[in-house]
Amino acid sequence: MRRSTIVTLILFLLVLGAAYYFNNRAKTAAEATPEATLPPVEYLFPPSEGFPTRIRVESKAGEVVEVARNEENAWALTLPQEAEADQASSEAAATQVTTMRILDRVPSLSPEAVGLDVPEYKFTFQFPGGEQTVEVGSLTPTESGYYVRGADGGIVIVSRSAVDALIGLLTSPPYALTATPTAAAPAETPSPPAP
Repeated sequence: MRRSTIVTLILFLLVLGAAYYFNNRAKTAAEATPEATLPPVEYLFPPSEGFPTRIRVESKAGEVVEVARNEENAWALTLPQEAEADQASSEAAATQVTTMRILDRVPSLSPEAVGLDVPEYKFTFQFPGGEQTVEVGSLTPTESGYYVRGADGGIVIVSRSAVDALIGLLTSPPYALTATPTAAAPAETPSPPAP
């Protein structure tokens, strides 16, 4: 055999051995490192509660908004005054109730420390199985959630986006849009006859 053929063959065997070594090394490292397990997603109201049929939001300042399903199963505004409700906005609010995600449980905090001695907001929801009330305290230091006390008295941190959407009902109640009447065009007055 020629010398160049032997060198090429040795280089080929070295590359093949290196490829085999690195492929097996990656598999061994992957087997040695267990996959990180994420904690299960937990919601303030489990799916077994169903979908809310009434939503009441009260602020510490005394503002109140309430929407509920009527006899036709359509959303209607009952407070601050009875009126037709915007169905899309009301349905979005009901969806927010079912997506109130618990970010953390904080049983060691006192209600005074997290604004729950005099809650900022109180939410009352009517579910098929009964009524549920939660109290909303202050924002967390990272402003990613609110401290909330549920019916069981436990304090949890709930995602800010769902709570803010419900608080928004106080400033923008879901009134149904009504058609704006248009003014009738003025009648044309005949022009005087030409002389």
